Amino acid sequence: MHLIPIPAFSDNYIWALHDGAQALVVDPGEAAGVTRWLEQEGLRLDTILITHHHADHTGGVAELREATGARVIGPAFEPMPEPLLRVGEGESVAVLGLRFEVIEVPGHTAGHIAYYTPAMDGAPLLFCGDTLFSGGCGRLFEGTPAQMLDSLTRLAALPASTRVCCTHEYTLSNLKFAQAVEPGNAELAAYTAHCQAQRAQNFPTLPSSIGLEKQINPFLRTGETAVVRSAQAHEPGIATDAVSVFATLREWKNVFR
Repeated sequence: MHLIPIPAFSDNYIWALHDGAQALVVDPGEAAGVTRWLEQEGLRLDTILITHHHADHTGGVAELREATGARVIGPAFEPMPEPLLRVGEGESVAVLGLRFEVIEVPGHTAGHIAYYTPAMDGAPLLFCGDTLFSGGCGRLFEGTPAQMLDSLTRLAALPASTRVCCTHEYTLSNLKFAQAVEPGNAELAAYTAHCQAQRAQNFPTLPSSIGLEKQINPFLRTGETAVVRSAQAHEPGIATDAVSVFATLREWKNVFR
């Protein structure tokens, strides 16, 4: 199997998997780039997976489905480009010989889902949409801090080797914030240097991994003393429970430059 990030818009990735003959794509916000890639590689589009309803993740679905006949799979409780198979927590879908477990991860949107397979070419793989980013997390457009923290905690419990395929190249801006929160984190400093080198060559910073994110992502580190202290310094008087710390970090990130 081959894992490919197809660039879209200014900073989106449409993730693709193929076996040399058939392909799946995740969150195709536009169709043209996917169509070009399929033609260049000589592939047939078998399945489209959708994580949530935002237009930069669904805008190309109808055109691709009409052109290729691909089946579409998406979240049970969000407005979606019909027709599609709707799936939710505890269900799984078989695609290209892989079985993807559906994980409900509300927060960014109310019905956001992720797709996880425990073994793709020897390692787990996660398509997490806009819930978990490398060094960050999605904005809370429809959910609460408690919901998003719970969603991130569930993803953080996946095996450390899980490849994290999020859908935006936000890594450098996220790491700038992470370093403001935790300036003494040596793993974070090393990863930042690596990602800067990647982007200097116009290479993706992704996929990341769950193990790495637990070392460098402040939104997965709300129980760490340094992270709690930074949140309290930014918003004096906040409680030190994980939800309060997370909420403070998310609000801080919203205005951080």
